[in-house]
Amino acid sequence: MVSLLRAMAIETGLSEAVVHRIMQSAPNRYKEYTIDKRSGGKRLISQPAKEVKLLQRAFVELYLSKLPVHAAAMAYRPNLSILDNANAHAGCGSILKMDFKDFFPSIRKAHWISYCTEFSILENSSERELAASLLFRRPKGSGTMQLAIGAPSSPALSNVLMFQFDEIVSSTVAEDKVTYTRYADDLTFSADRSWNLVDVEKIVKRALREISYPKLWLHPNKTIHVTKKFSRSVTGLVLANDGRVTIGKRRKREIHAAMHAASQGRLDARKFQQLAGMLAFVHSVEPSFIEILERRYGLETIVKLQTVGATDRRNLRHRGDKAD
Repeated sequence: MVSLLRAMAIETGLSEAVVHRIMQSAPNRYKEYTIDKRSGGKRLISQPAKEVKLLQRAFVELYLSKLPVHAAAMAYRPNLSILDNANAHAGCGSILKMDFKDFFPSIRKAHWISYCTEFSILENSSERELAASLLFRRPKGSGTMQLAIGAPSSPALSNVLMFQFDEIVSSTVAEDKVTYTRYADDLTFSADRSWNLVDVEKIVKRALREISYPKLWLHPNKTIHVTKKFSRSVTGLVLANDGRVTIGKRRKREIHAAMHAASQGRLDARKFQQLAGMLAFVHSVEPSFIEILERRYGLETIVKLQTVGATDRRNLRHRGDKAD
């Protein structure tokens, strides 16, 4: 079997000595900055150095992409999106939502080492330790290595390490005819009737106690139970009572207002680009709404916005490639 260093060298075109040096120093090679959370507050982003990012992506391709991920895990997987996550619950009446506190930072090096040991991943303890150095960052002033928000390997690794939790929860709630999906740290449960969801929170908490890794906690005061009497949303999309998944009335009103301004040439460049991005999102979620906009504001305006949106996406990918 090809060694870890040899496989990584072949994948990246770097020498084994260079690969080894980068992997060993990786835990301390992150640039930190914050971004605003939609719910308020700040989120810490830890961006790996470009050579660390290169090796992390190679490790995902060579190893993590080959490891099992539960079907309930909907985020960070090829050909799946927030629409797929919402569609899983579209036909149900009651929704229960929870989320984890500090999801990525709560996943630690020790959890990865335990997983590798249990399932005989990589050749020996030395390779597992070296892989851990590549996959986990060491915050300043801390001796504990944790998963970084911003590393390209973190999403795939989180899904791999969550398999046992997803399996326990999915199979247990299914006995009460409950559907479960997880989109990163967002847990969604749905059923035809509210009473089916009564035991779900206890099941989740019991599963968290039973699993050996990772060690996670539910976010306090963020458990939400919603029925058809109220607006139900899943990962930002609205579940209509007729079983459809939509972008929601509020978003549609905002888009109509922006489209009206755009058709009259009253949007500045920044807001025009924002609208173009929103239309691309709408096209992937609710394309029938694009047809309504075409009839009201004209095909020419839509085409112009879609052209801007496509150009922005190409430029974003180009900037990302250069940054790597």
